[in-house]
Amino acid sequence: MSQPTIPRTPDPQTSLSAANGHPPNTVPDSIPDDITDRDRYSRQILFPGIGATGQQLLASAHVAIIGVGATGAATASLLARAGVGTLTLIDRDFVEPSNLQRQILFDEADARESLPKAEAARRKIALFNSSVTVHSHIADLVPANIHELLAPAHLILDATDNFETRYLLNDFCVQQSKPWIYAAAIGAYAATMNILPKPAQCLETVSPSDSEAAILSDGGEAVESKNPRISSLRTERSDVPTPYTPTACLACIFPKPPTGPVETCDTAGILSTAVNLAASIQTTEALKLLTNQPHLIRRTLLSFDLWSNDRSEISTARPNPDCTVCGHRIFTHLAGEGRPHITLCGRNSVQIHEHHRPVDFAVMRDRLLPHTDIHDLRFNELLLRFKRGPHTFTLFPDGRALIQGTTDITLARSLYARFIGS
Repeated sequence: MSQPTIPRTPDPQTSLSAANGHPPNTVPDSIPDDITDRDRYSRQILFPGIGATGQQLLASAHVAIIGVGATGAATASLLARAGVGTLTLIDRDFVEPSNLQRQILFDEADARESLPKAEAARRKIALFNSSVTVHSHIADLVPANIHELLAPAHLILDATDNFETRYLLNDFCVQQSKPWIYAAAIGAYAATMNILPKPAQCLETVSPSDSEAAILSDGGEAVESKNPRISSLRTERSDVPTPYTPTACLACIFPKPPTGPVETCDTAGILSTAVNLAASIQTTEALKLLTNQPHLIRRTLLSFDLWSNDRSEISTARPNPDCTVCGHRIFTHLAGEGRPHITLCGRNSVQIHEHHRPVDFAVMRDRLLPHTDIHDLRFNELLLRFKRGPHTFTLFPDGRALIQGTTDITLARSLYARFIGS
């Protein structure tokens, strides 16, 4: 009499191997040296909103990201992994240990070496997607260089930490009819807003851009990559304009920058989850634009507090006809008006002549006290002074500041923006 067969409990590893299409107890084939774009983006191409055509459009696209800190690093990583063919990264700062909690493209070695963020990001992107062309610029975006740095891009993404640069971006993008996306994160709060300026063909006063600066809505042929692997996937952007209705610009919603000290990550703190929420929304909206689907973008200023779960939206569906920037086309920030005058002051000092940012010294002291790297913090009715590393800050009631310990104007601007606001 035969013995009954006792079913065996499947070995988890064997079952997993079989489910993955590999014979049991075998090692899958190694990843080939030359990863094809079809393999890399196969799951994204399966998504109906992208598909093969959308992937080709992404490969031919050029996106500029202003600021490669927390939000900018996350956005750059997402866009590079999505296959956007060319990225321009612009940042004036360098990697510090306090960045590692939230700035996903950087590691401890970058912080130890104090690598410039734009260059450190370029190196990291090359490790996971060498097909993407990355131009890194260690620079402060100012009226004198904005045209040179941003002209080739089809889309501009804001990942800055100050309003001064955002209003400059708004002036430039409205003047040049380039779409841009505002994004911000501080504390547990994230916010983002899409800005679609009036297309250039509707403006008699705007001359055509350089052929390499094709406006996204107008199509145009993208700059050809020197990388043959990504060139094989690229296609010409459509010569037929994708119609869209312009949105409000930044100045429509906020006619003037905020006055007084502004909260920053260095004074209010930041959760990495808020950063990644802002970057994910910004990137998704960018993918819609880059694949010629502007009708799908959100037409609101969206804000979300992850800690309190408060959420709000303000409509940006229509421009304000009386807006100074997009209505009357007056570009004061692009002309350099209203920017704080900065000068070298004596030996190893920089003075920032900001006279429109009144400071409450008691409030400023309370914001700075939690910082363990700040010492000798004191104030009277005439000035507030503190030290951080090799730098001594002297702040005056009208917002003017003297930063001793450097003659680097870009560094001085960065330090002012971090601790005082901009």
